[in-house]
Amino acid sequence: MFEFLFKRSASKTAVPDPVVAEQAAASAQSASRRAEQVARAHAVAGDETAAFEFIVSSEFADARLIAAEHIHALPLLEKVHHAMRNTDRRVAKLMQGRIDLIRHQAAETQRAQASIDTAQRLLNDEKLSPNQVAQLDRQWQVIKATPELATAFAAARAALAARLEAQVLLQRAVIDAVAAARALAASGQSAGELAQALARLDAEHAQHAQSPERASLPKHLETDFIQAREQAQSALQALQQHQAVFDARQAALAEWQAQDAASLDLDALKRAWQALPRLPDSPLSDSLQQQFAAVLASAPAPVQTATTEAAAAHAEPLPVPRKPRQEHAPVSKEATEQFFKVLDAMEVALQDGLLHVASEHDKTLRDTKHGRLTPAQADRLAHVRAEFKRLADWARWGGNVSREELVKAGEELPAQQLPMAELAKKVGSLRERWKSLDTLSGPAPKSLWERFDAACSVAYAPAAQHFKQLAEERHGNAAKAQELIAETAALAAEESTDWKHVASASQRLRQAWTRLGTIDRKEKKRLDAEFGAALDALSKPLDTQRQIETARREQLIVEVGLLKPSERNTVDMLKALQDKWQELAKALPLERRAEQALWQRFRAACDDIFAKRKETAHAADHERREHLHAREALCAALETAVVPEGDDKSRTAFINHLLRDTRAAWNATGPVPRASEAKIEQRYQAAVAGVQAQADAIAERAGAAQANALRDKLRLVQSLEAALADGGADAQAWSERWSALPPLDTQYERSLQQRFAAAQAALGEGAAAYVRQLQSNQERLLAEVLRLEIVAGVDSGAEFARDRLKMQVEVLQSSLKSGQKPLTQASQLMQLCAIAAATDARTASRIETLLRRIGGNVK
Repeated sequence: MFEFLFKRSASKTAVPDPVVAEQAAASAQSASRRAEQVARAHAVAGDETAAFEFIVSSEFADARLIAAEHIHALPLLEKVHHAMRNTDRRVAKLMQGRIDLIRHQAAETQRAQASIDTAQRLLNDEKLSPNQVAQLDRQWQVIKATPELATAFAAARAALAARLEAQVLLQRAVIDAVAAARALAASGQSAGELAQALARLDAEHAQHAQSPERASLPKHLETDFIQAREQAQSALQALQQHQAVFDARQAALAEWQAQDAASLDLDALKRAWQALPRLPDSPLSDSLQQQFAAVLASAPAPVQTATTEAAAAHAEPLPVPRKPRQEHAPVSKEATEQFFKVLDAMEVALQDGLLHVASEHDKTLRDTKHGRLTPAQADRLAHVRAEFKRLADWARWGGNVSREELVKAGEELPAQQLPMAELAKKVGSLRERWKSLDTLSGPAPKSLWERFDAACSVAYAPAAQHFKQLAEERHGNAAKAQELIAETAALAAEESTDWKHVASASQRLRQAWTRLGTIDRKEKKRLDAEFGAALDALSKPLDTQRQIETARREQLIVEVGLLKPSERNTVDMLKALQDKWQELAKALPLERRAEQALWQRFRAACDDIFAKRKETAHAADHERREHLHAREALCAALETAVVPEGDDKSRTAFINHLLRDTRAAWNATGPVPRASEAKIEQRYQAAVAGVQAQADAIAERAGAAQANALRDKLRLVQSLEAALADGGADAQAWSERWSALPPLDTQYERSLQQRFAAAQAALGEGAAAYVRQLQSNQERLLAEVLRLEIVAGVDSGAEFARDRLKMQVEVLQSSLKSGQKPLTQASQLMQLCAIAAATDARTASRIETLLRRIGGNVK
């Protein structure tokens, strides 16, 4: 039984030697394969196809990640990502990051090229507007383009700016041309100067019309120039006509002045002068009139006959008026002039066929007082009135004919089935024409008027019935409007705080008011005012609340703009703001246009945040990879660092400088991809540890050398002091032994040098005194040795147990005193070595123990 249990327990705990060996061999083989594949992963640098094949076939994740660093082509990145998506998360994430970066760069390049194409299209477009260029600039501001595309866009943008500048200059030139054309009409220039100015304007306008940017000109500028050009042309034609009349009269005067005065016929001269075109009143016309008066004065007087008197009545008056006879009651000169002005106007009206105007002038002539008329003037007045009577008879006959036509047209209206509005317009037009005939042709016969009135009444009857129905509808619409006003006023009096209900009611009432039919114009104005007042009373609190809600939405937009896309809680805060917006929109919707505008701004701000976050993420991934490469370079520099040959101090300084610079460069780099963070940190710590191990080894060797040198020099000093007590020695020999030892650190060298020099100076006659001093310092030396042993934690021996306990209390009390900085062990050791005292073998052994413990830290 016991034998069975022993065998069973032994079988559980003991492992056969072949299994252990097999496991060790498998582990060694796996490590060998790993090292081999890591070497292969480094070797595929520059061959992306080989790297892809290695990643697919490799069994070690670290080797796959190293090979994945060498793949940059998009097709291979996608293949590796598809193959490693469910196998190696680190490689898949690295591939996805590079794919996203490449696609982002491609999208930016595509957007940049689209902007350049848009710029080229705008350059080829005839109608280029500044708004299009401004929109293009806003699109380009958010694009990160390559230098080549940026240069191409800059060239196209410069060309667009040149076109816009040309448009501005062209519009300015056309506006100036319009102003110049308008100023020509009132410039007071001669006909020749005005013609030259118009020619220059026409030439400039032709150049403007041939400009490549002519399509950008506002349409009204062309119309304004044509109108101003026509005004200037009219002024030029008037000047030319005036000049032609002046030249004709001046030529006639020159011809008459060249003839013999006796051969001139006064009546023929007056008729010829009257037949010439008349000049407007001006200094030039007065000058010509005076010259004609001089010609008349030089001509012989004609024999007065009835015929000559009649001709004289139609001739122009002589420049020197004759005084009227004072046979009747005096009449003012102004009244007489007014009488002849009305007579002239009556003649003009008769010539133009304006019989009703001539009738008014005839009434004015009969009511106007005037002086005694000359036979010629009386004959002229009688002739004008006879012409007026003749034309009035013809007008009365023609008026009756026209009235017959109007009666016939009125009787035919019912059969035409015209729309009511057109029928009313036709009847009104017939009656207006009848009234105008009364004015021009005199009153109509009563029977004819009764026929016309009956025909118009029968024709207008359907329209009258239609308009009556419209009037009743307007009256009903007015009643409905009054009901809406009452409802609006009742809602306004409630002072409800349910703003959504108030908004819907306000919109409903406003729409109901717009759907009302026509209302009488007088009632419409009053009802509109009452409804507007009631609606204002209802909408004023609503408008105030909407202003508050608009301010809240504006504040939400501002808060979205203040969010930092790079912070982690930005998405949560943005979703909270969107939820807040929905709550505000449900509580009180604003006017549709305002609500839509604010929502578009809010949505654009949110989209901008998400776009920036995406761009920031891509940029951050790229930046982290750059940081990883930088840290890998730092690790490689530490791993391959070679300490130059030289003394230990210079080599230690080189290592410290290397570690300090590397640490500063490491801290200056930003974060790395999270998948590589632990690995690169481990690599860095290993590299730093390797370099630091070299520095520690150098420092250890240097400390050991310093401790040995300190021990040797201290022994030499102690030997010299012992020799003084024994009877002296050769000073030269002691100096040679001191010089043969290596130098110490500055402070230790100074302290031991002073102690050695004092002992060397005591050789000879002063030896006894110096020996007594050494013996007197022995107690102090023992106390310092005991103190340093307590501080350094070195055992003092059983014989010093009581003194050690007492010294420990003193050391503790001194350490608790405030205001005192405790000395380091190295400083205390230096003070101990500087004490010149007699040293026995036991004390020297204790000092050397302290040197071994503390001396390695001496620097």
